[in-house]
Amino acid sequence: MIHFDLPKAKSSIIKVLGVGGGGSNAVNFMFEEHIEGVDFIICNTDAKAIEQSKVPNKIQLGPHLTQGLGAGANPEVGKMATEESLEEIKRILEVNTKMAFITAGMGGGTGTGGAPIIAQICKDLGILTVGIVTTPFGFEGPRRMAQAEEGIRQLKPYVDTLLVISNDKLRMQYGNLKMKEAFGKADNVLATAAKCITDIINSRGHIIVDFADVCTVMKNGGVAILGSASVEGEDRAQRAIEEALTSPLLNDNDIRGAKWILVNINSAEGEHECTMDELETISSYLRMQAGEHADVIMGMGHDASLDKKIGITLIATGFEHKDPFDKERNIVKPREEKIVMTLDIEAANKPVAPIVAEAPVAATATQQSLPLVDADPFAPRLAVPELETALPEAPMPVEAELEPVQSMEDLMPQLVEET
Repeated sequence: MIHFDLPKAKSSIIKVLGVGGGGSNAVNFMFEEHIEGVDFIICNTDAKAIEQSKVPNKIQLGPHLTQGLGAGANPEVGKMATEESLEEIKRILEVNTKMAFITAGMGGGTGTGGAPIIAQICKDLGILTVGIVTTPFGFEGPRRMAQAEEGIRQLKPYVDTLLVISNDKLRMQYGNLKMKEAFGKADNVLATAAKCITDIINSRGHIIVDFADVCTVMKNGGVAILGSASVEGEDRAQRAIEEALTSPLLNDNDIRGAKWILVNINSAEGEHECTMDELETISSYLRMQAGEHADVIMGMGHDASLDKKIGITLIATGFEHKDPFDKERNIVKPREEKIVMTLDIEAANKPVAPIVAEAPVAATATQQSLPLVDADPFAPRLAVPELETALPEAPMPVEAELEPVQSMEDLMPQLVEET
């Protein structure tokens, strides 16, 4: 079943498709923002959710298979339902589409199973395709996370650029949210990521980033990094670019090794407009972080709503090796080429229980005069218990006490008399 109204003359070249519950919620959010120059479509197996949406373009996936009741958190059902509706999906994408965003919350049924199928259709039609997906919260369990990882791996070959957003990192930024708020934030993050890119394409200003620039950066871009920030006050440019590159929501925000970086800088006109020095600050910091070989495409626009702030949105792509689920990236492996022996100073400095003598004996004068000498320089310095016997006194000098030794012949008579 399909409901859409996209006359070719009015159809936008950019389409945002929300697949499943999470993706559809993100599209609903974007639609309410009244973003211009974009067509929104929701694709879902849940007939009730489709009916409640205000988005005019809707595709019910697998109406015969699921009877409008959803995919039951089963990606295989989501896949088959999407395959049932292939012709409807093709029909809506064939209308003047140059770029497609596929948004989905991975780990469930419809989004996980359906997003790769829709991405494959886009690829077959020659459409520049960007996947924007979220991974589950930790409390949703390992099974859902495993399904999400598998779904993303199936999606990756069919998209030009892939953005993976971690729901589990939402708590790091927003704290202990209520459940409804937490899932709402996840949907909003999906929408914000797509909106950042569409804003770049639709921006107006002195230096325009056009669709061809976006294609250069995102065509076969692989796993991407997206960041956005707006800051006012002293050093606003430096702080804004640093914040844009340290988003806690992205699975990976290291831009080292990026081949292309698309940057769009916005500010209000007049007194608070971005300056040449601020542009140089942003460009220099990007090159320092990404390396001199990165090709930076920079756009500059105006946004009166920013007032005193400067806004930065960037997309980094073209990484040689970047796996959103590569757990080995953060593990420091031991160096095997040599063996290093170290002293356990920490263990040596641990406190030791004092030794208590059962019968303390007064120290002799000799004991009191002896210095304490450590056999081990790293051993703990402890109070030495008193010795039970006194140390022998040092012998007197021989030269001062003994008379000259007599010969054995002189001593013999004396010895005989004594015996």
